[in-house]
Amino acid sequence: MKTRILYIEDEKFLGKIVCDTLEKNGYDVKWVMDGAGVMPVVENFNPHLCVIDIMLPGIDGYTLARNIKGLHPDTPVIFLTAKSETGDVLKGFESGGTDYIKKPFSLEELIARIENQLKMVDGREDQKNELTEIGIGHFIFIPGKYELRKDNKIIRLSNRDTEVLSFLAANKNKVVERKSLLISVWGDDSFFNSRNLDVYIRKLRKYFSGDPSVEIKTLKGKGYILTDC
Repeated sequence: MKTRILYIEDEKFLGKIVCDTLEKNGYDVKWVMDGAGVMPVVENFNPHLCVIDIMLPGIDGYTLARNIKGLHPDTPVIFLTAKSETGDVLKGFESGGTDYIKKPFSLEELIARIENQLKMVDGREDQKNELTEIGIGHFIFIPGKYELRKDNKIIRLSNRDTEVLSFLAANKNKVVERKSLLISVWGDDSFFNSRNLDVYIRKLRKYFSGDPSVEIKTLKGKGYILTDC
């Protein structure tokens, strides 16, 4: 499976060069030029890493990084920018950036930094059992690959999909308290995160809709229970 890179850059000439180079080096690249149209792409493309220019039309790179990290906190974000002041660099890291490259830059440096970020992620993933397969009804859930499989169909899961489903699957046929799930996945049980959880529960129910043996029940005032009998 190719590494998916979301590349956000509004300069056409630079964007094409970077995009072509990354693709020639074996990456699956999705290039977006307007910050305002990025978030739907993030959900559908589920990138392994993001490369973001800071000065963008629609939404600036700092805001975009915060939004992406809100959904996918483990996804590395590399900023590309002509801004070189120390304050700008610090703001980049505070916004969720994991690396920062100042323009102009060499493509060799960019690739080296991408590979370094991916190795850091792989190191964290190695601490999990990446090849674990969990049976849920007629589906096979593979958390380390962010995949839900049934027959020859593969559903690509987002990081949040995977985290929520992992928690439910680890407690299959047991009641999962809503608060415990929120704290495990989001770190707190705020109203905003609670509404986000509702969205992900609906998504997971949709994924399993083709298998009547699988059900994610809502227990009012308590939480959820995942059953597959």
